[in-house]
Amino acid sequence: MTNVVSQQQTNVAKQERPIDLFKSVINAPSVQTQFNNALGEHKDAFVASLIDLFTGDKSLQTCKPQMVIAEALRAATLRLPLNKALGFAYIVVYNNSVKNPDGTWTKVPTPTFIPGYKGYIQLAMRTGQYRTINADYVYEGELRKVNKLSGEIAFDGEKKSDKIVGYFCYFELLNGFSKTLYVSVEDMAAYAKRYSPSIGKNTTIEQLISKANDGIVSKKVGWEGNFNDMALKTTIRRLLSKYGYLSVEMQNALSKDVEEQEMASRNDIIEEQANKQTITIDESSYEEVDTETGEIKNASTDASQEEMPNY
Repeated sequence: MTNVVSQQQTNVAKQERPIDLFKSVINAPSVQTQFNNALGEHKDAFVASLIDLFTGDKSLQTCKPQMVIAEALRAATLRLPLNKALGFAYIVVYNNSVKNPDGTWTKVPTPTFIPGYKGYIQLAMRTGQYRTINADYVYEGELRKVNKLSGEIAFDGEKKSDKIVGYFCYFELLNGFSKTLYVSVEDMAAYAKRYSPSIGKNTTIEQLISKANDGIVSKKVGWEGNFNDMALKTTIRRLLSKYGYLSVEMQNALSKDVEEQEMASRNDIIEEQANKQTITIDESSYEEVDTETGEIKNASTDASQEEMPNY
């Protein structure tokens, strides 16, 4: 009986070890100095919330503490809280694969800072250049008109049901300039499938579309856990990055968004090949991580392409 109790205590100690290790790393003077430089008097509250986040998230506990803290510092420099319930910013764990010298692949849990849609709105309002900014769901019947020529979008139709058919973001600057963006659920699901490293290879666009209206609120962060919040964030990011006033903080947030990086990488491939051959975005090569197996999949097509003459 004594041996059984002793073994149980040993197992508990092993389970607590990641948390204890994380606390020892985050309390190091050099780390505390970095958080203090970023947050000043708000350092203690942010660090306490980060410890709570790590304690309650089993996936974060599989990551190296130094990597989690590095991503948390990204949020700290933008002064965005890492509380899942608030929705300003998250640290999501991706199972990336690292190639070993012998050619085999090893799964490495990789924490990644991701701004939330409320984080983008807050960063925009901090600039002092926005009179108003708003983003929300569009329900069936509400979208009445989309004028591609003028950019005018009318949402004054009569709501027919609680079915979400799309997402919009609107802003107006102090100088009077305003812009609206509408993205349908179908287009958003296709975007998520294409660019998000968190989407499993077996997840279809149709399954993602259904998540917009399944009414399930998951504790899981990301497209498969909270499709609508991610869709709002993507709509806001698209509009602000193209037409909005971007402060240094907002530029930093955009550069740290993993999906924005994936899309920029894809665009670089297209630009590099533009004068060499005719390609489509479906034919560009990129790496996608299977979140279940941790394997990197090559999503390039095998379609043959003819060389185009350079003029």
